[in-house]
Amino acid sequence: MQPFRRGRYQARLADTPADIRAAQRLRWLCFMAGNGAADDGQQIDRDALDDTCQHMLVEDAASGHLVCTFRFLRLSGGAEIARSYSAQFYNLAALERFDGPMVEMGRFCIHPDHRDPDIIRTAWAAMTRYVDAAGIEMLFGCSSFIGTEPEDHAEAFAMLKERHLAPRRWWPRVKAPRVFRFARALRLRKPDPKRAMAAMPPLLRSYLAMGGWVSDHAVVDPALRTMHVFTGVEIRAIPAARRRLMRAAAG
Repeated sequence: MQPFRRGRYQARLADTPADIRAAQRLRWLCFMAGNGAADDGQQIDRDALDDTCQHMLVEDAASGHLVCTFRFLRLSGGAEIARSYSAQFYNLAALERFDGPMVEMGRFCIHPDHRDPDIIRTAWAAMTRYVDAAGIEMLFGCSSFIGTEPEDHAEAFAMLKERHLAPRRWWPRVKAPRVFRFARALRLRKPDPKRAMAAMPPLLRSYLAMGGWVSDHAVVDPALRTMHVFTGVEIRAIPAARRRLMRAAAG
């Protein structure tokens, strides 16, 4: 994929070890330093999947400063779902039947000192280009809420239960040892839509705007101090108006 410029930001694929280390360093700042870990300026967030994923970098075009990163793993279809990061935490046997190219997005983060909404728009524009060029038919991944207390996220979870649960044919089952079954626990709770959407992580809001869906439970990750839900979107199910907007942004 060629570098892509949108306003003041440029998106490109990492192509050197230094690029990947910069992405891993930003991930550490977002996921670990944000949880109070001491920082000596050298720590990185790394796992084995980094070697098989591609890494997207969104930089300030003028300064070259890295403001956003995520990685993605291309699968030929559902038969390869066990290779994904998400499969460590969710029973994805239902998705093994998905017959089409898939991409798992993960480790999505935005530099804590940068809150320009054009950053996430640039990231999605770049991903839209990749999806169109590669003929991808499903995007999926884990969307994280900061903090492990279910009540802190109850409004958002109630909205997910009410409107955004996965289709039964793709239903993610419980696998992780620590989960919060929000669809069951909050079955009688009616969400306030405005408050609920304000509490959604930015990445998850983007998925939902595309017609995305989630698991009926959240996995508790004590190491990162987060709770995450499995999230998926079928490309052909994205509303036509939204698809036009995304492709226009992708140029």
